[in-house]
Amino acid sequence: MSSIQNQQPRCGLSSFKLKGLGTPVESTKKSPEGRMEGRRPATGGVLLCLTVSLLLQGRGDSFTINCSGFDQHGVDPAAFQAVFDRKAFRPVTNYSIPTRVNISFTLSAILEVDAHLQLLTSFLWTDLVWDNPFITWNPEECIGINKLTVSAENLWLPDIFIVESMDVDQTPSGLTAYVSSEGRIKYDKPMRVTSICNLDIFYFPFDQQNCTFTFSSFLYTVDSMLLGMDKEVWEITDTSRNIIRTQGEWELLGINKATPTMSVGSNLYDQIMFYVAIRRRPSLYIINLLVPSSFLIAIDALSFYLPAESESRAPFKITLLLGYNVFLLMMNDLLPASGTPLISVYFALCLSLMVVSLLETVFITYLLHVATTQPPPMPRWLHSLLLPYTSPGRCCPTVPQKGNEGLGLTPTHLPGPKEPGELGKEVRPGETELDGGSGRTKTQLVELWVQFSHAMDTLLFRLYLLFMASSILTVIVLWNT
Repeated sequence: MSSIQNQQPRCGLSSFKLKGLGTPVESTKKSPEGRMEGRRPATGGVLLCLTVSLLLQGRGDSFTINCSGFDQHGVDPAAFQAVFDRKAFRPVTNYSIPTRVNISFTLSAILEVDAHLQLLTSFLWTDLVWDNPFITWNPEECIGINKLTVSAENLWLPDIFIVESMDVDQTPSGLTAYVSSEGRIKYDKPMRVTSICNLDIFYFPFDQQNCTFTFSSFLYTVDSMLLGMDKEVWEITDTSRNIIRTQGEWELLGINKATPTMSVGSNLYDQIMFYVAIRRRPSLYIINLLVPSSFLIAIDALSFYLPAESESRAPFKITLLLGYNVFLLMMNDLLPASGTPLISVYFALCLSLMVVSLLETVFITYLLHVATTQPPPMPRWLHSLLLPYTSPGRCCPTVPQKGNEGLGLTPTHLPGPKEPGELGKEVRPGETELDGGSGRTKTQLVELWVQFSHAMDTLLFRLYLLFMASSILTVIVLWNT
């Protein structure tokens, strides 16, 4: 009989005392003689015993760590074994009271912003703080120890996760937690987070992005877990800004928070949502993209000051156009892989201006060629438009005609290809003959068409400058907004 009683189990709870739990639970059976004999409970009975004991409302004092011997042999792990055995259960003395977990984090790096996949990869230091009423001790009895570090694997940890996370939790193993003498646990863990973010790259490289980090529990509803703040938002912002300031192409503008609740069916889950505003540092893209492009478009505009009769004007513009295309191909890797940012519109606009400039040069060259070879009769309305641009000092005597004034130049003064030895020759009699029905000599027609070409060149150049200035100002205004 005594040997049977020595085998009576205590549900594995003999190493610590729980509230509301008196004698150990054991199972019995009646012997044929009518005596009650103890028998070892099954494994399922032990688990049931432990679960029921945790759900019962307590009426005693919380468990207190025995610090005897700490001053001679250091911290005894056996003193915490009772707490370690409870790590699978939420540490409360009354299971109807929710556990409050305070959250804060430090955004230490923005590793990558993938506009194509709409993903933000960042590195966070997450801080979780909660109370465990079963870990308390008197510092005066424990040689003045107020705080200990305990392996996180031996403690109950809240299942806090980031809702926007699109990757498996990569928290390293072997982390520790700080445990205070009042039972407050502080658990810090580094996290590489790849989260989904709605990225708008239209204003690249002067863009600002707003991403969210939503912390929530995966298992516990508001009846079992409530979330709070361990630090104020401005403290989180200042700490994160001081760390991010010295690295990467992104800078932190600010962090705000909201505390919504997520409803899944009939269950409510507490959440804390952080709004993180970041801005790209544009200096790299200004130096490598905008400045070279602005230089090339400015040189293209200045090329209008080359004489229209110059044979190097068109080749110069073609060279600029080819150089701009090579520049765009080389700098393509710096542009976003998806979407249509405003800078792409700017580059397309600059390329279009260069093409229009080349077409204008081709048109003026064609007019000058026609004027110096076979000038057609000029309509009166076109001649009247050219009168303000006609310089009297450049007029020369012509064959007097009724109702007409002399406006001609000799062929030696006109642009265009000339045969060797042509300079210094006198005007041939055929060049002073009247053009059929127009009332002007061929020399006068040549001069008028040359003046028309120069006037068109000036007009198109001014329209070019006006369109370029208005387009660039529009892009700058959009970037500033």
